[in-house]
Amino acid sequence: MPNPDVEVPDIDGDVRHLDAEVPDIDGDMRHPDGEVPGVNWHLCNSDTAVPQADGPRRRQLAGIELATTCRDTRGMKSSIALRLFACLALLLPVAAIAHPALWVVKDADTTIYLFGTVHLMPSDASWHTPELDRAMADSRTLYIEITDDDPANMAALVLRHGMDATHPLSSQLSPSEAHRLSLLANKLGVPGGMQTLNVMRPWLAALTLAVTPLLKAGLDPEHGVDKQLKAQMSATGKPVLGLETAEQQIRFLADMPRAIELALLRSTMRDADKGAFQLTELIDAWKAGDVDTIARIGNDDMRLRGPKLYQRLLVQRNQVWATKIAAMLQQPGTVFIAVGAAHLAGPDSVQARLELLGVPVERLP
Repeated sequence: MPNPDVEVPDIDGDVRHLDAEVPDIDGDMRHPDGEVPGVNWHLCNSDTAVPQADGPRRRQLAGIELATTCRDTRGMKSSIALRLFACLALLLPVAAIAHPALWVVKDADTTIYLFGTVHLMPSDASWHTPELDRAMADSRTLYIEITDDDPANMAALVLRHGMDATHPLSSQLSPSEAHRLSLLANKLGVPGGMQTLNVMRPWLAALTLAVTPLLKAGLDPEHGVDKQLKAQMSATGKPVLGLETAEQQIRFLADMPRAIELALLRSTMRDADKGAFQLTELIDAWKAGDVDTIARIGNDDMRLRGPKLYQRLLVQRNQVWATKIAAMLQQPGTVFIAVGAAHLAGPDSVQARLELLGVPVERLP
């Protein structure tokens, strides 16, 4: 619901009160209530120095596995993870026995497994199945979205693409918006409060606000499915490769026009307290293998309200990945591919793109 205390810019730059209808995401991005499809970030290390608006540096925030965000003493992540990013989470009972969906692509001498992941998970979540473990054991290589997400690289990328001390965030907002943002930062427990956010670009501040409640709810990027799969495969000495780089993922958001960045921030301010609930619902759907619900939570709102963003974050990337997967069929062997669950749901999924390339995909029982 629109917040009458927040102003949102029209596409032409005018500012109006939110008593009227809010424009679509292409001119007013809504809060990523589900995980951004596949944007796989952790804005993590609270010990990384971050420049402040007045010049000095403060050891408060920085670090991302895009995804993206900040964490207090342990780390943060988002992944547009929320309806827009990702798309992280509706009412589904928790399945008594988890059975997340698994697909397979194969020809005479090649087998490729496709598995959707959730980038933030509770530490006690149980989701392994015998079928999944067999597929992992049979695979010679694991592909996930990114592998170059070490803290040093992430901190450097955040400083390069997410910080802007010369244009304080408060100067880009109305006085009432800046005041509300300051109150929200304190309420959510953002380390350093408004002083930390004020040197961030709007997209990074939005993701910081979005991820804070998720961490407070006990969801942790270090327990994310992709992280666990990577550790499992690495323990066996098998290679783990990335479909993208960390910088590519960060720039999916960093290269947005500034007006859209600000619209994303305003929308996130309005809905910042909803992310944990919706991500929990998405996790329940994922554990139950309910792909239709994942698509509804993770993709549908962005597809309808922000078709350009939907094309950029999901459709175009799915097409690139599908082309890579089709090419993998030329090499014999078994491969396991794990990407954000929203990429494997809905009419523009990786599987749908593979079918368009003439590559049949089968969902395993």
